[in-house]
Amino acid sequence: MVWERGARAFWPVATILACLFAAFALGIVAAVPPQALLWLAGMALVALIAAAIRGGLSYRRVRAVDAVERLDRTLPDRPLAALADRAAIGGEGALWQAHLAQMQARAAQARAVRPDAGLARRDPFALRLAGLVALAMALLFGGAAQMGQGVQAIAATVSRPLAGDTGTAVGPSWEGWAEPPAYTRRPTIYLNALPEGEVLELPRGSAVSFRLYGDGVTVTQGIGAAVGDDPRAPGFRADASGVIEVAGRRFDVTVLPDLAPLIRAGAAPVRRADGRLVQDFRAEDDHGVMAGRARIDLDLVAVDRRFGLAAPPEPREAVELALPLPRGGDRREVSGQLVEDLSRHPWANLPVTLVLEAVDGIDQTGAAAPMQMVLPGRRFFEPRAAALIELRRDLLWSRENAGRSAEILRAITWRPDGFIDQPLYLQLRGGVRVLESGPLSGEARDKLAEALWKAAIQLEDGGLADALERMKQAQEKLSEAIRNGASPDEIQRLMDELREATDAYTRMLAEQGERDPAERFTQNQGGQRITGDQIQQMMDEIQRLMNEGRMAEAQQLLEQFNRMMENLQVQQAQGGEGQQGQGNPSMNGLADTLRQQQQLSDEAFRDLQEQFGEGQLGQPSERGGEFADRQRQLREELGQQRGLLPGQGSDLGDQAGRQLDEAGRAMEDAEQALRDGDTGGALQRQADAIESMREGMRALSDMLGQQDRRQAGEGQEGQDGQQPEGQPGEGPRAGSDATTRDLRPMLDPLGRQMDGNGNMITLGDPLAEGADPSRRARDLLDEIRRRSGQRERPQDERDYLGRLLERF
Repeated sequence: MVWERGARAFWPVATILACLFAAFALGIVAAVPPQALLWLAGMALVALIAAAIRGGLSYRRVRAVDAVERLDRTLPDRPLAALADRAAIGGEGALWQAHLAQMQARAAQARAVRPDAGLARRDPFALRLAGLVALAMALLFGGAAQMGQGVQAIAATVSRPLAGDTGTAVGPSWEGWAEPPAYTRRPTIYLNALPEGEVLELPRGSAVSFRLYGDGVTVTQGIGAAVGDDPRAPGFRADASGVIEVAGRRFDVTVLPDLAPLIRAGAAPVRRADGRLVQDFRAEDDHGVMAGRARIDLDLVAVDRRFGLAAPPEPREAVELALPLPRGGDRREVSGQLVEDLSRHPWANLPVTLVLEAVDGIDQTGAAAPMQMVLPGRRFFEPRAAALIELRRDLLWSRENAGRSAEILRAITWRPDGFIDQPLYLQLRGGVRVLESGPLSGEARDKLAEALWKAAIQLEDGGLADALERMKQAQEKLSEAIRNGASPDEIQRLMDELREATDAYTRMLAEQGERDPAERFTQNQGGQRITGDQIQQMMDEIQRLMNEGRMAEAQQLLEQFNRMMENLQVQQAQGGEGQQGQGNPSMNGLADTLRQQQQLSDEAFRDLQEQFGEGQLGQPSERGGEFADRQRQLREELGQQRGLLPGQGSDLGDQAGRQLDEAGRAMEDAEQALRDGDTGGALQRQADAIESMREGMRALSDMLGQQDRRQAGEGQEGQDGQQPEGQPGEGPRAGSDATTRDLRPMLDPLGRQMDGNGNMITLGDPLAEGADPSRRARDLLDEIRRRSGQRERPQDERDYLGRLLERF
């Protein structure tokens, strides 16, 4: 009842206050002309006072008798009032007692009364709801700055001198701001606070704005074009150095030049095993790079104009690719790597020109020197598939090649028995009919090119991609069933389905491996074969874990199995290209993962520094999710490399595996720390992962060195018919310097293998080697000295640091 009476009396006051707050917070007060602002403010004040007086007069205090009366009105026959009555005549006999008992029973049914202020009847136009909406809008979209401007506007209106008043005006007659472009990350300058005579330095494109309060105040300037047409709020853009004058105040403005961005390409573009283009780049700008792109044009002069390329090419637009840039942070110096799949482009495997461009905040463009290259594309080793891809290239080059392509396609499909499956044969013969049916339209040409691509993939892979996809789907279904706690029968059914899909996939791999002399499909990176027995053993182990109810372990082993089977498909593409570069493929893959991990750690550290500089340390990073996703991808790549690590069963091979397992666990902890916003903890775990990977690579390098020396020794024995030195079975003599020199690995003072053995740790990458030992030692000593001099550290810690200094 207190709330009801208060709401009835003071809802007009609350509505007026909500509207006034919204007018201030949304900047409505500051936008009202000064001539009308004073009148509106007075009317609002009068309305507020009148509503408050009306509410105070109409409000009545709630008494206990009022509450009883309110409750009694909700009950039949008013039992609370009846219980307070006394019999006027006849005394309080049995009838009277029965009446009281009846009233008591009805009074016992009393319940709390729902409040009802009746505002809908008192406010038929729903003004209270309009005030509530205005208040909500002000809380969502308003701000303290707008409220301050409104208060200043009212204060300036109230303090304006009256007519005939010759006194000094209170407050400034103008205000000015200079706002540099957002990409410069410079703060807004309040011109009134600028010392007299100080030169105003502004980046090009800065927005200069004024608000004029006094009559006769004008702004004259010579630095740029005007923006807006409000004489009370003039604005303009700073494009050239000059002078600004306002109300007798002079500002000398110097516009700082904005240099065009610079961009440089890294090493020559490379082609990954899956046919993707990989291009490193570095870009810089004085205020930050806003965008980047790569432009690829056909290098027609360098094209070998023979066969299907002899005809004039049809015009085709250049390829433009966006360069990956960090979402936030400092973009004055950025480095990245463009990875793009252009295997299906008509210019794939043809000479092209690559130009990298960078754009800054005012659309200035900087370009790197053009690079001549062959646009990477997928390589096809199956002769028929390679022929179809060449036909596809010729058709996309020019539709004048339609007749020639039809003849070649007829030759490919001649006598298909035993060479081409019937469905594929029918598709290719349909392509012949399309080519010979008449002029070829652009749409028909593109559809035929897509059909030729799919046919080449089918011939090259022999359905391998479909078999792999079926195996992935079966694995995903089984994983989901284990996570959701499905019934044993359902899990067993899905396990049988996975077995069938895996058998079909491995059988197809084996068939292609028998046809390929290079045996590129079944060999892993270390030269070891993944046999069907090993796959079957892994499937049996998954089955055993599920039968024992150890679903978590079965799920983990299932994920490892899936990564291993996917790696077979990766090796199918890698093996046909031979060994590119130096060193062992396992070392190359680990070095690449290590390099990416170091880059991710550096970016996370820079993000932490930015948080510290902005005073946001301890708050979740905006890029935490992005860093966590990249960390997960690196962990999965390391898991694939761990599954195909050579030398399993040997001491050094097992040691390398353990180190990589430690690195994987550290990566997983780092990923979780990044998702939790603990960037500092993530950096520590990333450092542990980097160190573990280095140790694992060193162990792998030692193992590969032993294998090379053993193979060299066996080769020498096979040529000479005897061992190199000493008696049979005794190995090399202790005194044989030549033999020792040949078989002993070249090690540096820290025990790391040096260049020349073909199994270098990093293949020229200093990340795997670690920092320079002498420099690292000096840095550690400097850090120990610094910490030992900090008095706030515990005495025990400083004593320990002192003992370290005495020893080293």
